[in-house]
Amino acid sequence: MKEKDVVTLSSKPYTKDMLIDSFIKLGIKKGDCLLVHTSMSKLGWIVGREATIVQALMETVGKDGTIVMPSQTGDNSEPSLWTNPPVDLSWHQTIRDYMPPFDRYTPVRSMGKVVEYLLTLPTTLRSNHPQVSFIANGKLAKEIIQDHELTPGLGEHSPLGKLYNNNAKVLLLGVSYSNCTCLHLSETKLPHKKYIKTGSRMYVNNENIWKEYQEIDYDDSDFEQLGLDYEKQTDIQKGNVGLYTCRLLNIKDLCDYALKWFQINR
Repeated sequence: MKEKDVVTLSSKPYTKDMLIDSFIKLGIKKGDCLLVHTSMSKLGWIVGREATIVQALMETVGKDGTIVMPSQTGDNSEPSLWTNPPVDLSWHQTIRDYMPPFDRYTPVRSMGKVVEYLLTLPTTLRSNHPQVSFIANGKLAKEIIQDHELTPGLGEHSPLGKLYNNNAKVLLLGVSYSNCTCLHLSETKLPHKKYIKTGSRMYVNNENIWKEYQEIDYDDSDFEQLGLDYEKQTDIQKGNVGLYTCRLLNIKDLCDYALKWFQINR
């Protein structure tokens, strides 16, 4: 959404204090560990934009809290699998050979300005997965991002698994269940999974290589319906943050429900 449209939709500018007040009313507490998904434009016109959102989140959870966001780099992947957009077969090997290897500063792809801002903070840590990394800032940041397993990249030995074990909360801030990354954790626990051959440019033992590996063929096409069904049987926390009705969820309860839902509906 263009900024002009956001201004038109907003009856007033939203400030950091207003966001903090909304976060507290939604149920976020000091010491919370939050996995955050956000679309800034859906919230309305915010004074200070992405910096204000991140600062408001960090102040709401306090020094004992932790903010986590996905920082995915989907273009560092097997080009024959690309669909948005696809590229010609003749390009594939050149992409594999010349893709810059993943590191702490690799730009995110299609993750939004809020993630980009959090990544710039010197106190933010990033996991080492070349495609589906996560960033974290706060008390549990190191614990959450360390030892991120290459495959499955969204499984038990990923930041999602650490968040699940820490009984974290999921904040859908201007987005729907279709953006709820933690549901992929439940996919990794299904007994029958489809795998694909992918690859990434990365450092292995300080050597820059194209690494091929098997990964689960993740599918988010039914996440929205899953979320709607979840809300029919669970009293979740909802509240307005700016213009959008946002959701605060318990990751363990949601993922446990998702595993059962997938087994019935897939």
